[in-house]
Amino acid sequence: QVQLVESGGGLVQAGGSLRLSCAASGVIIAIDSMSWYRQAPGKQRELVATITSSTSANYADSVKGRFTISRDNAKNTVYLQMNSLKPEDTAVYYCNADIYSTILGMSHYWGQGTQVTVSS
Repeated sequence: QVQLVESGGGLVQAGGSLRLSCAASGVIIAIDSMSWYRQAPGKQRELVATITSSTSANYADSVKGRFTISRDNAKNTVYLQMNSLKPEDTAVYYCNADIYSTILGMSHYWGQGTQVTVSS
């Protein structure tokens, strides 16, 4: 089975940095877009950043200039470098990827989430 596993979350003070990682495993033919979402308590899950197979990236306005998404195709891994963190960045961060596999074809996959808490 294809699986996404996030790591790198934790507690950090405002202004600090964290780097999240999400590794895909399984019988994978190809990975198209990879994204990071986040969901804060009482809020809808929102798209934070997306990176395409050609490494074109886009970001939510709230994180532009502070977050950087990147990917390592050899490792089937996407990263989210989070700088200048703010308390409002506190959320569970989820990895999402469009992955083509032999069993299901192109499907969306979600990681289990990793908690990011930014203290003031």
